[in-house]
Amino acid sequence: MVKPDESVTDPAIMTAPELVIDARAIVTRFGKQVVHNGLDLQIRRGDLVALIGGSGTGKSVLLREIIGLHRPDSGSVTLLGTDIWTASPDMLAAVRRRFGMMFQEGALFSSLSVAANVATPLREHFSLPEDLLDELVRLRLALAGLPPDAASKMPSQLSGGMVKRAAIARAIALEPEVLFLDEPTSGLDPITARAFDQLLTFLNRDLGITVLLVTHDLDSLVGIARRIVVLGQGRVIADGSLAEITAVDDPWIQSYFSSRANLPAPIRHQQ
Repeated sequence: MVKPDESVTDPAIMTAPELVIDARAIVTRFGKQVVHNGLDLQIRRGDLVALIGGSGTGKSVLLREIIGLHRPDSGSVTLLGTDIWTASPDMLAAVRRRFGMMFQEGALFSSLSVAANVATPLREHFSLPEDLLDELVRLRLALAGLPPDAASKMPSQLSGGMVKRAAIARAIALEPEVLFLDEPTSGLDPITARAFDQLLTFLNRDLGITVLLVTHDLDSLVGIARRIVVLGQGRVIADGSLAEITAVDDPWIQSYFSSRANLPAPIRHQQ
């Protein structure tokens, strides 16, 4: 079993240049409710990390704090070498071009076509000729596993799985170094969810994108997560591989994984 203070989150084990995410001593309160209480989380470049925990443990909140959408009450967040909460607007704009975010329901603009949704971050950050913009959009859609005819469709015309893929295409539009996902397989049928897991594996393994996802999907944990981080009691209560996490003597962890008596071996990742 890997305890949080002995895992790869230990700064004595990990060297600073390898870190893409470095959250330290995070405290988050909503009124009298303390969600994070001195939480630490460090993630290496190229890793694929699943963040799990019970309801109210602040998984999605932590994601929003890392990308600069919610300010913690105290603590620091460094993303790709930039202190998110002390950086200048220009520095924040620069770091935002280096990560992608997929929200739980996809968060596509309903009034825009799929192609226009994917083009939005490209238009926001760059001035590109229309023919080059169209080509980049086609490439991102193909990477996300969408057929060419999906480009002209509106989000309301897509299946749940296609909405998720369109959201991924938009999230990788700027060729991010880090990809954040909040419950990416929620609402998908098992076959579509597993296909989505394979897409994340491709983005991580073949394109080298660091992935941090919040999930409740046990099959995703079993299938693709290199590392699992468990939140509870305001902090990281366990951190390690699937085998290490399932060996932790914690009531919530044991209850969570007990629904799968025979856990299959995870997908092997090329180094």
